[in-house]
This record gives sequence, structure tokens and C-alpha cells, in this order.
Amino acid sequence: MTTFKASQSPRQRVGRPQTTGPMTVAQIADAAVDKPLPFHLTAFDGSSTGLADSAIGAHLADHRGLTYVLTAPGDLGLARAYIAGDLEFSGVHPANLYPLLRAMADGLHLRRPALSEMASIARGLGLRALKPIGPPAQEAPPRWRRAIRGLRHSKSRDADAIHRHYDVSNTFYEYVLGPSMAYTCAVYPDQGASLEQAQEAKFKLVFDKLGLHEGERLLDIGCGWGSMVRYAARRGVRALGVTLSAEQAEWAQRAIDEEGLGDLAEVRFQDYRDVSEDGFDAISSIGLTEHIGVANYPSYFTELHQILRPGGRLLNHCITRPENNTAFRTAPFIDRYVFPDGELTGSGRIISIMQDIGFEVRHSENLREHYALTLRDWCHNLERNWEACVAEVGMATAKVWGLYMSASRLAFERNNIQLHQVLAVRPGPHGDSAVPLRPWWSG
Repeated sequence: MTTFKASQSPRQRVGRPQTTGPMTVAQIADAAVDKPLPFHLTAFDGSSTGLADSAIGAHLADHRGLTYVLTAPGDLGLARAYIAGDLEFSGVHPANLYPLLRAMADGLHLRRPALSEMASIARGLGLRALKPIGPPAQEAPPRWRRAIRGLRHSKSRDADAIHRHYDVSNTFYEYVLGPSMAYTCAVYPDQGASLEQAQEAKFKLVFDKLGLHEGERLLDIGCGWGSMVRYAARRGVRALGVTLSAEQAEWAQRAIDEEGLGDLAEVRFQDYRDVSEDGFDAISSIGLTEHIGVANYPSYFTELHQILRPGGRLLNHCITRPENNTAFRTAPFIDRYVFPDGELTGSGRIISIMQDIGFEVRHSENLREHYALTLRDWCHNLERNWEACVAEVGMATAKVWGLYMSASRLAFERNNIQLHQVLAVRPGPHGDSAVPLRPWWSG
């Protein structure tokens, strides 16, 4: 290996070698980047490259990991190798890979290897190393294979996707989410607020935007563990929550009973499309729209419009893209390990569809910085309870959560994704919106 002199860089680094024979792992890595790796990489063949004095290191432990990386370039191959235990990191905790991912985002500059380099790689590895192998057990099947569960966003396929992500373990989620059991973006009153304070502030914001009063009726769609339902019921609102996760529904109903809220609150294991009641004063949809498919937005918002009374309000809270004209599908790692069949689009598209259905949009705000802070605190919870989480769900699943939450935090910070709350009303027959002249909430 050729080492650049210290005068060429304030940090010691390994340069791209000139070779005509089989390439080492380090040489393969160097062939794929324009600049040295922003961390120190070592491999099972004894080679190394990158910043030798970096506090963050990566070690490719075996041939299987190399095959994962080479046969699924990008985030999916790296995730497979990491989750399977073939790619190991040092200097960062598996519950919080944010420092590593930030270093990669700032300093990793990929390039396409030259044909001669690609030939050398293939010659050195052999065809066997380039033959795809089975992924870790935590990976969902590709989209085309999921069709056995029905068309995308059919009731059966949606139920399967929700089960895969949300029915991991209620105990695991208790460790990660904390007492609020809220798995959606919190709202931080200030930088020093705790996660619990921020989640309480989120529920207050939703409650106040919806203008709810004692005795009114709320439907919370995709209610999770019933946190919004219980918040509303404590204030005298009759609240119904529905979720496609049986484990969530069981946990939520038990929490309702323990608080003595059974006369006001209910959580059902039910698809929102099967809710038979109507005439609701308000509907909250907090973190559901990402799961239903953009093509289904018109039917989704039509359904909500029909079961909301005239003058009733809808608060739609969901992850969005910064633009409205890109592909809906999520990145391969998120699709295969986190939210199968998930789709994202811009807030403009969501608002347009809501308006076309007949909703009058009264307010929209972007809370992406708040979601970055929420994910930071979830990662801290995961790290603090790491051993218990691993005991509950296994090392591989715990690593999936640490990776995806760390990556999502960075994505919100860098404005790659956003979080929008959109407040709308179903106007009365003569256009009455029944809202005050100026915003009536704070926070």
C-alpha cells in the first residue's frame, strides 16, 4: 500500500494504488472513491485504507460481507453486511451511528471505477464472490415478492407491513420511546426540553389546533399505542383510535383501562377504512400517511372528509419530501428493513389532494428540526437501554433500529426529508369554516 506523506494532508491517509493484479479490499474501496475514506477501514485480508488516525473505524470481517457490499451497491449492501455482523464499526455505538453517517455524508465522494479496475476486481474476487446471497432474516422481501400478500396498499398487504415494523415488541418500544410511547415527531418548546416534555407539547399542539372541547368526538387514525387518544380523553373528549397493529391495540387498551379512561377512550385493532362511525368533530392522523401510498391519497382523504362533520377539523401529520416531483418510493434500506411499501411526497401534493377532495387548508408548518431532535433522543434511549433491547429483540434487529434512526436524524437535519402538519377543515354548506380570524394555538 502506498502512504501519502503527511505534508499532503493534515491527516495520514492511504492513496489509491496502481495495480494490475488482483485487488485487495482496501484497493477496491479506493477505486470507488475520489477522496480518501473519512474513517479508517480495515479488512479480513489484512489491507487498510482511509484516515489512519480517525476516531471512527470500520472493519470488513469476511468474504460474505464483501459479497453483500458488491452485489447490492449503496445503502442496502452496506446495511446487509452491518446487520449480518460482517461489517463492524468502532468509535461509535450501534445505537447511535450518527457521527459515522455524518462523516460519510460530508466526506465520502463516490466515483465509478474504471473498466480496468472493475476487471481487476472481478479477476481477484472470482464470479462466486459476485453471486448474490441471501440477506439477513430481518430483511423484507422485494416489492415484487410482496405481491403474494395482495396489491400494494391492499388491506392484507398493509396489515403485513405494519405487523413487520410495529409488532416487534412492546417492551422494546417502551425502552426506545420512553413513557410517552409516542412514535412520532415531538415538538420541542426549546433546545433544553426533554423528550417527554416535547411529546406532551406535540399532543397539546394537535389538540389545540383541532380546537377540541370536552364532550366532542375525536378519531385518531393510526393511533399507535394510544397516546393521543389518552391525552384527549383526560380532557373530557370522547376519543377513538384505530391501528393495524394488534400488539399496539392491546397495549393501548390496557393503558386506557389502567388510567380509568374506559368511558371516554377506545383503541381498536382495525383498518381506518372499516370505521363505521361518522360525524366526528375532529380527526388526527399522526404518522399514518407515509404508509397508505400516494396513489391512495384521494380515497384516503375522501374517506376522512365523509366521516367528519361539517365544520370539523383534520390534522394530518406526516413525513414529507422537500419537493413534489420526485419518485414516491423510499430508499432500498428503509423499504426492506424499516417501512415496507412506504411512500413519501411533498407537502404541496398532499395539500393539493386535500383541497381537491373538498377540504379547506387553514395552516401548514414544517417541523423537520423537531424530528431530528426526537430521533436524537430515541437513539439516546436505545443506547442507554442497549443490553435490555438486544435481549428483547436480538442484536440484528437492535442494529437495524440504531442505523435507521441515526440515518433519519441526519436526513431531517440536511433537509432531505421533512415533517409537515397540515390543518384543514370541512367547510359547512355555505362555506363556514368555524375557525377564529387568527391562529388560536401556541407552540
